[in-house]
Amino acid sequence: MNDMAVAGEGELLWEPTAERCAAARMSHFMRWLERETGERFDAYEGAWRWSVEQVGPFWQAVARYFEVPFGGSSEPALVGKLPEAHWFPNATLNYAERLLRRRDDHLAIVARAEDGSRRTLSYAELAERVARARAGLVKAGVKPGDRVAAFLPNGVEAIVGVLATASLGAVWSSAAPEFGVKSVLDRFQQIEPTVLLACDGYVYGGKRFGRVAELHEIAAALPSLRALFVLGDAAAVGAVGGVTAQPWSELLAEQAPLEFAAVPFEHPLWILYSSGTTGLPKAIVQGHGGILLEHLKALSLHLDIGESDRFFWFSTTGWMMWNMVVSALGVGATLVLFDGSPAVPGLSALWKLAEQEQISYFGTSAPFLLACKKAGLVPKDVANLSALRSIGTTGAPLPSDGFKWVYDNVSADVLLGSVSGGTDVCTAFVLSCPLLPVRSGRIQCRGLGAKIEAWDDAGRALTGEVGELVLTEPLPCMPLGFWNDPARERFNASYFGVYPGVWRHGDWIKLNPDGSSVIYGRSDSTLNRGGVRMGTSEFYAVIEALPEIADSLVVDTGSLADAVGKMWLFVVLRPGIELDADLKRRIKDVLKTELSPRHVPDLVRAITAVPRTLNGKKLEVPVKRILLGEAAEKVASRDTLANPEALDALVALVRANGPSSPPPPPTARG
Repeated sequence: MNDMAVAGEGELLWEPTAERCAAARMSHFMRWLERETGERFDAYEGAWRWSVEQVGPFWQAVARYFEVPFGGSSEPALVGKLPEAHWFPNATLNYAERLLRRRDDHLAIVARAEDGSRRTLSYAELAERVARARAGLVKAGVKPGDRVAAFLPNGVEAIVGVLATASLGAVWSSAAPEFGVKSVLDRFQQIEPTVLLACDGYVYGGKRFGRVAELHEIAAALPSLRALFVLGDAAAVGAVGGVTAQPWSELLAEQAPLEFAAVPFEHPLWILYSSGTTGLPKAIVQGHGGILLEHLKALSLHLDIGESDRFFWFSTTGWMMWNMVVSALGVGATLVLFDGSPAVPGLSALWKLAEQEQISYFGTSAPFLLACKKAGLVPKDVANLSALRSIGTTGAPLPSDGFKWVYDNVSADVLLGSVSGGTDVCTAFVLSCPLLPVRSGRIQCRGLGAKIEAWDDAGRALTGEVGELVLTEPLPCMPLGFWNDPARERFNASYFGVYPGVWRHGDWIKLNPDGSSVIYGRSDSTLNRGGVRMGTSEFYAVIEALPEIADSLVVDTGSLADAVGKMWLFVVLRPGIELDADLKRRIKDVLKTELSPRHVPDLVRAITAVPRTLNGKKLEVPVKRILLGEAAEKVASRDTLANPEALDALVALVRANGPSSPPPPPTARG
């Protein structure tokens, strides 16, 4: 396979000064590690190599460096190999205890909203509020291992809720309030929560969206609920099923000391949800210890965040980046939260927020940066960004021209850190490093402890060529498993079904000889909208319930060639039905209402039949590649198709509409 570089890739855009390198937390850690181990690390790549060759000792070192309060013994660090690796089996700890070790007047949270409102909490005030919420949960009967579900906006209450839940060893799970009822129930019904923390509505794009009716539907469908606390008008919610809505103030009614349950290292901390191409979204269980160690490492060493920083990443409570933001309390930073639309009153709003709150680390998505570029916005002209040291971007690959736009229009002296990972591990595999230069189109490095490789179909490691992103050694933040998957059948099939004993993530990656990388997008059928990964099965369940629709196929074309991507929805209509404007509108409305606004497709097209394999599987990945400009004969063998004529018809339709974007570079699958 040819080494196909992205246009403009590799141009040097920024280098850290000697002073910045010396002050970087990564430098401090590497010198400390040298003293601890007797090794010598002349450059980051040497430290990375040691961290993936000495996996157990490395993570023990991370725990010592960040003064993680273990109970029991830290020996051994690692038992077993993938997919049955286990971490620190003799140790106890509590995620919330480490995050709340500060109890002073240092600012912990600045919560801003679209309407301009501003709320703040110091670390001392946050600890006091968490203690109250913990007491409220205990009064509601919550015990270690019980699930606490949240349907809350990105504000103070959600932070208090997750920390209170973690402090007593219960398990947190969250869905953003813009999610539709079906989306919420597809998640929460799997985990049977005992308490629901919810809001009566939210504001987005200058409009208020009431959620009282939706709350009734959600609570009524969760018979496991013993308590419901509502941010807003609890009286309007009233009684639902066996519970009566209580105001948020009731959760915080009792003053209490802040205590922390000592739980095993692999005790469940929270449940996140990632795509399910078949069946329900994957209910991914992640543990106290693994998340804590990984987030402290990533946030402090790679993102270079500490007590003097104001850390912002635009997110909602339904995206894993929100969970990473929470963990920045563990490095003593001030969290800057924002709830609402990033484009109200215009795309300059978040850049002005950066000036107002003196944000030092500004996290966003590739689609947002490219939208600013397309609009001709020059952020440095609309806001004073002198406090800004770093910009993080994720959610989709950022192309080379996006890198150059940042340095030309935001700041010439900023570390632009493109990062890529996933909900599955709640972190980034490849990310930034304050000691390394920034080159256009490239992610700076593989994360410490993350043995990332690019593999071809035969399991051969590639350098300078596009392959499947795999991990050949365990990470402590890998999931404990999926909820209600005791035999780990679905878990093992999701990550270890292609390469036995090796984690396959489902991204295309090119690793360069210097350790930098380029992500080319998803190698599977998972949909990626604004960084939120969604499964196709949710779409099909909703779309095919419409009486006019006999079958459907949904494909997202997000890739390095098209960072924003387009979501194509192909529908097979029942006899006598036409795909007119009214039906298109109803399709989009039902997806928005039952799932979320992110599920609304960009294009809806009628086809005569969905192309399928001989065993009935929809051709999601081949169609995606056709939409990206690849030849049909290269991505699907007609001998394996049940209805090759359906693929022919779809190809003709695509040609008539034009491909979604220029073809991507050749891949290991090509």
